[in-house]
Amino acid sequence: MRLDALLARATARLDRAGSPSARLDAEVLLCHVLGVDRAWLYTWGDREAPCHERARFEALLAARAAGRPVAYLTGEREFWGLVLATDPSTLIPRPDTEVLVEAALARAEAPRGRLLDLGAGTGAIALAFASERPGWRVLGVDREPAAVALARRNAERHGLDNAEFRQSDWFAVLAGEAFELIVANPPYVAADDPHLVSGDVRFEPRSALVAAGEGMADLHHLVREARGHLRPGGWLLLEHGCEQAAAVRCALVASGYGEVASLCDLAGRERVSLGRYLHARR
Repeated sequence: MRLDALLARATARLDRAGSPSARLDAEVLLCHVLGVDRAWLYTWGDREAPCHERARFEALLAARAAGRPVAYLTGEREFWGLVLATDPSTLIPRPDTEVLVEAALARAEAPRGRLLDLGAGTGAIALAFASERPGWRVLGVDREPAAVALARRNAERHGLDNAEFRQSDWFAVLAGEAFELIVANPPYVAADDPHLVSGDVRFEPRSALVAAGEGMADLHHLVREARGHLRPGGWLLLEHGCEQAAAVRCALVASGYGEVASLCDLAGRERVSLGRYLHARR
């Protein structure tokens, strides 16, 4: 079977299975199996699919049709132009989180400083920032040892030696350390949210998705505790659900942050809220 015919059939299968990006999924999986890029597929679609690669592709296709995320099947996902290793110990990096990176970069005008990424996962946010600000020291922390190991591998893969990763439950091992910028994409989904039983999130670690207090508990905790680790004038930037912006802004104001605002994601939804802590550290 020709590659273009194989892709057409695979796309139809994933479309029937409910994939919202059937053609893209099929192309990414076939590229992974063949070790080529999508431009190669478009150029050489009239070639015959080798039997061995076709069998591997069919196995990945079946897993995707069952709902398993493409990023877990290929073991990688691109974020901010960086190809990052992924596995089921972490959330899959998503394009909307680039809004958080952009906001952090906009507030990192000094040639040097320190940024803390809480709940770093694959290291996507920390490494994206580190790649753009080589004069800054970047620290990412995560509670899960597997996530820390994965983020370290991603840093090594891209030669980003201005980023390091440690195991920590939020600020637990950071006593006495201060930063100009603190960023986080914490758990913010309510336990009864219907989105947890559909799409890729069914396969992602629940501990990285769900927070108590209708999804607000970790956000409130970070707003309170970040004050003790921000240098005067430092910024806290938090990703959250698109219906949580007002509540996060209220929490920031109540905790003494100034210049509080929310930023929209690619779909125009308020996705990141931030504030500047002007007081001396406690």
